[in-house]
Amino acid sequence: MPAPKELDPSSSLPALYGTKLRKLRERAGWTQKELAEKVFLSHSRIAQFELGKETPAEEVSAMLDALLGADGDLHDLWAHLQRLPPSDAFRKYKEYEAKATAIHQYQAHCVPGLLQTEAYAREVMIHALPWASAEEIDKWVAARMARSGVLRKEDSPLLWVVLDEAVIRRLVGGPSVMHAQMAHLLKMSRKPRIEIQVLPYAAGSHAALGGSLTVLSFANAPDLVYLEGGTALTDMVRDRKAVARHSYRYDLVHALALPPAESRRWIEKAMEEFGTWDSN
Repeated sequence: MPAPKELDPSSSLPALYGTKLRKLRERAGWTQKELAEKVFLSHSRIAQFELGKETPAEEVSAMLDALLGADGDLHDLWAHLQRLPPSDAFRKYKEYEAKATAIHQYQAHCVPGLLQTEAYAREVMIHALPWASAEEIDKWVAARMARSGVLRKEDSPLLWVVLDEAVIRRLVGGPSVMHAQMAHLLKMSRKPRIEIQVLPYAAGSHAALGGSLTVLSFANAPDLVYLEGGTALTDMVRDRKAVARHSYRYDLVHALALPPAESRRWIEKAMEEFGTWDSN
């Protein structure tokens, strides 16, 4: 059997959690399979925890802590994982996004990354990262374009997006950029497993006024939520009760949005207006 992959526990909180979990398991004299059976999981899930690639649900972490005699230390570390800084939260989000079977998003401010054109993404990056060099912007844009490859996979996830009306009205990068971006949204909205809806201003107050939110679903893991309300409020939510509450918020917003066909007409109208504006 090959030696287990060595982790640098100082590289990240997930790596620290994984390293501690492995040490506790080995101290108890159990294999990954034996530990997995005690918490009703597959041994591959335990392996993912120990590699820092996945974080257990709260109740699983509590069980692991008790079984391995960690006296609360392991679960305390799990609690710190729930408060990842924004950069780490976004890094983890990208990893989870690539594995998701369904992505439900409400976007308050801009087109979601998976549906952005290169020109639109560049304009967003330039203003979101005003301190970045041109070379750094190029790298960020390339990374964002690469992320959209998940929608081209044979087993691509369901992507269901609700766009605030502000997203299709706000002039990002000029009329020509917006015209192309609206055309891209229309094209993508006609693809299988992609639904796009518009939440009009007339809907008034709603459950997601605090900012954008994304609910990720997986084949063999609990849902999680990614929140965006400005850089300081970016957060990854894994606690099942909190995830259920945020999912409910998304459902309420989704219920207020225009149907997909009517939403396409709104996007078409916005595209035409940007085209007219650009020609004047």
